[in-house]
Amino acid sequence: MKAILHTEKLCKTFSNSGLQQHVIKNLDLEIREKDFTVIMGASGSGKSTLLYALSGMDKPTLGKVFFGDEDISAYTNDQLTVFRREHCGFVFQSIYLLENMNVFDNVMTGALAAQKNSPALVQKAETLLQKAGIGKELWQKFPNQLSGGECQRVGIVRAIVNEPEILFADEPTGSLNSAAGTDVLNIFTELHEKGQSIVMVTHDLRTALRGSRVIFLRDGDIVGEHEMPPFGTDDPKQRREQLQRFLDEMGW
Repeated sequence: MKAILHTEKLCKTFSNSGLQQHVIKNLDLEIREKDFTVIMGASGSGKSTLLYALSGMDKPTLGKVFFGDEDISAYTNDQLTVFRREHCGFVFQSIYLLENMNVFDNVMTGALAAQKNSPALVQKAETLLQKAGIGKELWQKFPNQLSGGECQRVGIVRAIVNEPEILFADEPTGSLNSAAGTDVLNIFTELHEKGQSIVMVTHDLRTALRGSRVIFLRDGDIVGEHEMPPFGTDDPKQRREQLQRFLDEMGW
């Protein structure tokens, strides 16, 4: 599979009380098309910082990020806004639904920003909501009237309604109970089965098992990778044991 994203000598440094904190260090990484890439590591290892740099949400201090052949690290902030809107979807631990909009309007905000409010897209939003377990009886409700799991499923539908080339997720199950988390993970698995490229940050083994490739960061550098077949195509016990063994070797 070809690379949909890649970095060259990526660095990200933050200043804290006059001290330089090097969070990402000369990192070379390829994100392959149609892969479900999981980024893991201890707290402070640079997982979310890397995700933000890959997605154009933040600019690197040094180095480059390429989307295909385009050097998006050279883009202006306005160009990055257009890039994210046209090519990326985002799902976060904090769901960030607009509290003054109902479920359906929240889903359509991305489409409206991209000027794609066509009848076909409205139909697609309705279909995706139904598939995500958000029935019509919930579409006119507001986020504070939904459970956390329902809100996160609405957030996923909002992220994919424009058919992004790559979906970014930062701890998407981190604030959910086990049952709601499983529902969300099942959606990610189905998206991957259909060819969606996904990059997800997590600290949770159960969540990481859904990936096809696990990258482990330590102090802003990649120290190991673990490949897995698509979820559901191998023995689940063996899959868990192999990933656990890899993470133990990484000092997780």
